[in-house]
Amino acid sequence: MARRNGKARSGMVGILDVGSSKVCCLIARLDGEGPPRVIGAGHQVSAGVRAGVIVDMEAAEQAIRNAVHAAEAMAGETLREVVVAATAGGPLSRRLDVEVAIDGQAVADTDLRRIQVQIAAFGDGGAPRLNGNGHVNGTARPSELELLHAIPLGYALDGHRVDDPRGMHGQRLGAAAHLVSVRAGALRTLRTVVESCHLDIEQIVAPPVAAGLATLVEDEMDLGATVLDMGAGTTNIAVFNDRRLVYADQVPIGGAHVTNDVARGLSTPLAHAERMKTLYGSAMPGAHDDIDIVDVPQVGEPDAYAANHVPRSLLNGIIGPRLEETFELVRARLADSGAAPLAGRRLVLVGGASQLSGVRELAALVLDKQVRLGRPLRLRGLADALAGPAFAVPAGLVAYAAEHSGDYGVPEPLPTGEAAGLIGRVGSWLREHL
Repeated sequence: MARRNGKARSGMVGILDVGSSKVCCLIARLDGEGPPRVIGAGHQVSAGVRAGVIVDMEAAEQAIRNAVHAAEAMAGETLREVVVAATAGGPLSRRLDVEVAIDGQAVADTDLRRIQVQIAAFGDGGAPRLNGNGHVNGTARPSELELLHAIPLGYALDGHRVDDPRGMHGQRLGAAAHLVSVRAGALRTLRTVVESCHLDIEQIVAPPVAAGLATLVEDEMDLGATVLDMGAGTTNIAVFNDRRLVYADQVPIGGAHVTNDVARGLSTPLAHAERMKTLYGSAMPGAHDDIDIVDVPQVGEPDAYAANHVPRSLLNGIIGPRLEETFELVRARLADSGAAPLAGRRLVLVGGASQLSGVRELAALVLDKQVRLGRPLRLRGLADALAGPAFAVPAGLVAYAAEHSGDYGVPEPLPTGEAAGLIGRVGSWLREHL
């Protein structure tokens, strides 16, 4: 089992990241001394997944089986359960503040239960749902969402933050939590596909949590930093401050959208568009772009001599605007959510699309931040091919499983007879963290 209430974990852990472009499985050995050691790795081209959501269960299942088999063969072990990245339908990030009157008395367990009742009332009324601009847009029934993380943001007594209010005197007791949820339907589909591969799901983790745990240094987590996970189908946003995830969101644009733009704009097959983007493309214009010539194979033309010859500036003129749009959407989400003041001056880019030339410079220009490329920091034995920004989430899943703590944990399973669903789980979390 993962660490609970400070207890260390040892043994073996398997993780699974089902993304739009690749499926990755890692097997790591945890010995309690030093970072986890990767003993098996497998990754396959993804199939049946679009924008992080499974759209073809059979194709996705086959890709998962291939990745898991490769990791098991390398490790010489057989996986029975895995920690999974919840790429499906989210994340939806919500801050919850509740407050009760205690009228000068010492805070007791009964007051903590009153806080739980307040949260229960919130759950019954529906959870605010963010629209594309980050604004509250109606309500989502609790059955539409599944809570992945309930992250404590602190407690307040008469407006003053306290760590543990029990026994303290005051007039009003408040509590704050950051709730990270995903769409329940999409997550159930992911569960079904993973379980059809004869794997039990040990834990489910939001990708922004994993990306941050894998790549941020201690000072960045303390002082405030933003992590952008630039995948093939989506770009995930995570803001960390005071060692906690305080905001998570998703922009529905990724590296595959850039590839599609190149394929359409230059009338070339997708495979060639991806190759040109990777080898010759840049998010920022270069001094010799009008001079450098790129060969562009044409759709339906078997003869290589039928390729067009276009200046590199034409290719970059397609790539740059799409990436600029992505960063502008990120900037708008941060501003509209109110998370911008907590996001700090540091921006860490991860994900396969972050490795394109000029992305770091363009992100710094649009978002006005100090930017670096993030790489897995807390793993041993990771092959060079898997140690880049594209594998930040899988590495973070291992770190999460090895160092699982209440600050990022999924609320504990409920005792027998306790209320089920979102309300009961948040109540269980409150009791655990007070």
